Amino acid sequence: MRKILHIDMDAFYASVEQRDDPSLRGRPVVVAWRGARSVVCAASYEARVFGVRSAMPAVRAERLCPDAVFVPPDFTRYKAVSRQVREIFQRHTDLVEPLSLDEAYLDVTEPKIASPSATATAEAIRARIREETALTASAGVAPNKFLAKIASDWNKPDGVFVVKPAQVEAFLTPLPVARIPGVGKVMQKKLAELGVTTVGELREVPAAELQARFGSFGGKLAQRARGIDDRPVQPDQPVQSISAEDTFESDLPLDQLEPAIRRLAEKAWLATRKTNRVGRTVVLKLKTDRFRILTRSHTPDVPPESLQRFTDIALALRGRVDLPGSTRYRLVGVGLAGFRERDEVLDSQAGLFDG
Repeated sequence: MRKILHIDMDAFYASVEQRDDPSLRGRPVVVAWRGARSVVCAASYEARVFGVRSAMPAVRAERLCPDAVFVPPDFTRYKAVSRQVREIFQRHTDLVEPLSLDEAYLDVTEPKIASPSATATAEAIRARIREETALTASAGVAPNKFLAKIASDWNKPDGVFVVKPAQVEAFLTPLPVARIPGVGKVMQKKLAELGVTTVGELREVPAAELQARFGSFGGKLAQRARGIDDRPVQPDQPVQSISAEDTFESDLPLDQLEPAIRRLAEKAWLATRKTNRVGRTVVLKLKTDRFRILTRSHTPDVPPESLQRFTDIALALRGRVDLPGSTRYRLVGVGLAGFRERDEVLDSQAGLFDG
């Protein structure tokens, strides 16, 4: 039986800004560039009261909270704090799987520092984070990654929630199916058509039926409904690709996809700022109204160095879609792939000017 922690820094980017600028404390802070095409990177808890959330358009955040203080993101500072937090994790276990700058899974089944329980380990880590960074973190403690991630959100901010093995079924049963990773609005609608809105109701649907309707994802749904997740914590997994995608409420023609591509490109680009690796290949993904999936990609000589360049390439990839103009699309995605270490990229670029 594994003992897994999911530790998530509370409103990380916004909390760093409030820590470093006392005038921002207690005020609604939105970490975002201003502009019609910008999206929110993070919102302080004071801003969240007004409904402001990460990844929403910045103009909407401004409408929801006119008194919000907009602060442009400073990823250099955020990465430095993230390294501090990661070092604290490493004192307690070598099995650390970072998900982003502000969250990670830890396997503390056999901790490096003597501890009476996984809960005590989580509390010790949170105490060290508070003491050494002046920031707070929330933790979920559970037998697997799926449950730990849900639990970490339960007592936010600055809290711990424990799901013991004997409590798994009772914990999951009343939860909305949206709590299961991968169940977005479209999948929620499909499940609702089956009379399924909670995890308990999902558990009653035979696994074979879910598999027949939703393929391999249906199999995962059946497992998650039963609290099953055998994935181990995998440390030092290098980023290979980062993307963002969206399914439309109604199908759209190719020439109406630009706003969605721009929005998703910014969302994906912000996510790439959370890694020290550099992506080289821009990918555009489309799904037609007949569920045909197309991908178009381009690898420039020099990796995209800005959001504008990344977006321009993604938009240009539409020109390589050779389906009839009458085709409608139900999904679009934008991503960056072919990630390499920053030093490798710099070396290869230097080679362009040799000889």
